[in-house]
Amino acid sequence: MPRFGLRHYITTTFAVDDWRAFRLCGMDEVGRGAYAGPLVAAAVVLPPRFRHPLLRDSKLLTTRQRELVAVEVRKHAVAWSIAEVSVEDINNKGLGWANVDIFRRLVGLIEADGYCCDGKLRINACRPVHSLVAGDRLVPSVSAASIIAKVYRDSLMQGLHEQAPHYGWARNKGYGAAEHRAAIREYGPHPLHRRVFMASVLQTEMALAV
Repeated sequence: MPRFGLRHYITTTFAVDDWRAFRLCGMDEVGRGAYAGPLVAAAVVLPPRFRHPLLRDSKLLTTRQRELVAVEVRKHAVAWSIAEVSVEDINNKGLGWANVDIFRRLVGLIEADGYCCDGKLRINACRPVHSLVAGDRLVPSVSAASIIAKVYRDSLMQGLHEQAPHYGWARNKGYGAAEHRAAIREYGPHPLHRRVFMASVLQTEMALAV
């Protein structure tokens, strides 16, 4: 497989000649697999010459590294924005709907020449969106979006922890850690839990344990 190149990606995907002048908006979400809390996504347009030694997929960074890069991205970005889908909407309309709708909304918030989101989705937005598998590791603006979204959501979940500290959201950020699953069994679900998604995951876990 040929090595990924940003220049080739932009010129071929968006049919442009001057790839350096092309304002590419990268988008990524965080919290898709969580049991609790909102889905969060960010969109970022980086300046052409933006560089940072730690700019990469947020999952490859420590908490402190993500926070440091997020500060620099917010300071130097041409544009950036964050969107959320509430737990209520996820419960009522589904996680699949939420994952598409959050990107659709971000496209309407950021003016750019082209849009790239991480994953393999079909986004029906007001402007064309290209989905790229592993985009958060390949495209700098998508990496930046993944960091902005992760830092924002982690901070949000730390705040929500105070509402129900027994679930350990400050530590597990709403994901299905052992302490989180044990607390759900002991205390039952909280209004901030994604009921349908959580029930499906827990049922699958119980079936595999049989």
